[in-house]
Amino acid sequence: MAALLVSAGVLCALLAAAPVHAQATAAPRAAAAPASAPASAASAPLSKGEIKAMREFKMLDFNGDNKLSRSEVALFPRLAGAFDDADTDHDGYVSYEEVRAFAIKYRAERDKARAAAAAASAPAAKPAGAQ
Repeated sequence: MAALLVSAGVLCALLAAAPVHAQATAAPRAAAAPASAPASAASAPLSKGEIKAMREFKMLDFNGDNKLSRSEVALFPRLAGAFDDADTDHDGYVSYEEVRAFAIKYRAERDKARAAAAAASAPAAKPAGAQ
């Protein structure tokens, strides 16, 4: 059970954390499925955070169908609360790709809000010639 709680925490961190690797790429690349998928020569290697997130996703996927159901995330309010937003195809399940896309969207919105808050709290610039 402790490993399960840690797994949920890490998956929540995927939703909240802003990895440098994701910000460095100009366009998001297609996410690899949690199941072993052949890596193409053109795809960049996965970051440590992405590898860990895939592993944690698989741990929460109790039945091994490569998607999370509401019942699989029911014990974790933060994940359960974001389920409808992450389930973009409205099939009642959240795939790893949907979790990854939701995390990217969430981070962008969070970063925009932080930038706006920082700009609002920054001292106003004095007009030229003012003392």
